[in-house]
Amino acid sequence: MPVKKIMVVDDSPTERFFLQDLLTKKGFTVVTAENGEEGVAKAKAELPDLIMMDVVMPGLNGFQATRQISKAPETANIPIFMCTTKDQETDKVWGVRQGAKDYLVKPINADELLAKIAALK
Repeated sequence: MPVKKIMVVDDSPTERFFLQDLLTKKGFTVVTAENGEEGVAKAKAELPDLIMMDVVMPGLNGFQATRQISKAPETANIPIFMCTTKDQETDKVWGVRQGAKDYLVKPINADELLAKIAALK
């Protein structure tokens, strides 16, 4: 199933704008959320084809939100890419253990991201 709708969950307006701009120009529909709680709710309401999840956010962090989304029956099949400044191997392992399909370290390399999205098809 080709990826058409992508949700970006990030508390940084700059990061949300960067990813939304990049993905929209490549023909994707983009939905955004400003924090983990909103991300979990919108994942259930919007059922995007892919979720780009920041880790460090106030309230529900990206690891917690990823765990909730990947465990809920209605959203369990949505792939999640963690997109974060946390670049330690332990963070990557923990992200995957929470249900993330991939882990990208900021600043995001646009070509790498687009290749990973294409590989989901």
